[in-house]
Amino acid sequence: MAHYMYPDERPSLSPEMMVRAYAAGIFPMSEGADDPSVFWVDPQRRGVFPLDGFHLSRSLRRRVRKGAYDVRIDHDFVGVIDGCADRQPTWINGELTACYMALHAQGAAHSVEIWDADGLAGGVFGVTLGAAFFGESMFSRRPDASKLALAHLVHRLKVGGFTLFDTQFVTDHLQSLGAIEVARADYRTELSHALMLPANFMALPENAPLTL
Repeated sequence: MAHYMYPDERPSLSPEMMVRAYAAGIFPMSEGADDPSVFWVDPQRRGVFPLDGFHLSRSLRRRVRKGAYDVRIDHDFVGVIDGCADRQPTWINGELTACYMALHAQGAAHSVEIWDADGLAGGVFGVTLGAAFFGESMFSRRPDASKLALAHLVHRLKVGGFTLFDTQFVTDHLQSLGAIEVARADYRTELSHALMLPANFMALPENAPLTL
């Protein structure tokens, strides 16, 4: 992994700066919630979710059929960010949260949320640019909630015409669901193609049946 730390006199992070960074193939992180600094990451191997390769396990299929949850889009975007940041360690600080909120207000950042009778059970959020979705983080307060959010996100991206789902890194959890690593050069080729294409994150109604 390669990263670049701003000097002390760095300019303040802005939504416009973040969009330019995503378009160039890099993304921001911090060292923790209380660390005001931000560094840029440019991994040699990039995590992506092939949109036709999401693995819906038998247990997750049973959970989908069972229902008893609602899928909501952008109902509590800040709640999803807070849920993602509510762990140790976290890479989400206040400056990043403010930029994500600004991008959300511009219609360029979205959350897929799983709700049940007790409230927000889990979710995932990310940034859209052209036909690319940059997945930032996910969280779960109930079993399978983050997996459900991911499954519904992949369905939404496919329906909306997206071609790239960037997961930044690949964890064992994401790999079990179908995420893979690609070389930096291959990722940037996919990214440049996706940036030239239109896509619509809101093409699918909320609570649309899951078909993967």
